[in-house]
Amino acid sequence: MVTDWICTTFVAISISDNQVDSVKPNPEQMYLISSCLVGINCRYNGTSTNIANLKKMVETGKAIALCPEVMVGLPTPRESCEIKKNPKKVVISESGVDFTEYFVKGAEETLRICREKNITKAILQSRSPSCGYGKIYDGNFRGKLVKGNGITADLLNKNGIEITTEDEWLNK
Repeated sequence: MVTDWICTTFVAISISDNQVDSVKPNPEQMYLISSCLVGINCRYNGTSTNIANLKKMVETGKAIALCPEVMVGLPTPRESCEIKKNPKKVVISESGVDFTEYFVKGAEETLRICREKNITKAILQSRSPSCGYGKIYDGNFRGKLVKGNGITADLLNKNGIEITTEDEWLNK
């Protein structure tokens, strides 16, 4: 069953290099997609979105899906985090715990996988402290958006990965 393969692959990509290595190369452009956009419940609150055409890209081998936060061992669900700038980016939970190290490790691992798989395009979850691109929450947990990028989106962008948010993808 295709759905079983997808779920197994998503979970394995989040925790195992062996599974990343098993993703078959595709001669077409390969995309990276945030796992939470294709029905994998890995958002901080244990939910996801299921965008059919993005999920189909994964099913047909045109994309791999992963969650930088889950990949480095953060649980689902987990405490909500936002980025504060003082002066560098720090990822803080609503209760004040510093999660920056986890988010940086997730970003670095995501970049490593992109390089290994020759991925040059990513479709990422908007507003996320990992994957947000263009706008993220301001770090005060009041729902206010400010100009900025999540930790993973920023690292990928600085390394030449073309980033699109799911909102931009859906509005093409």
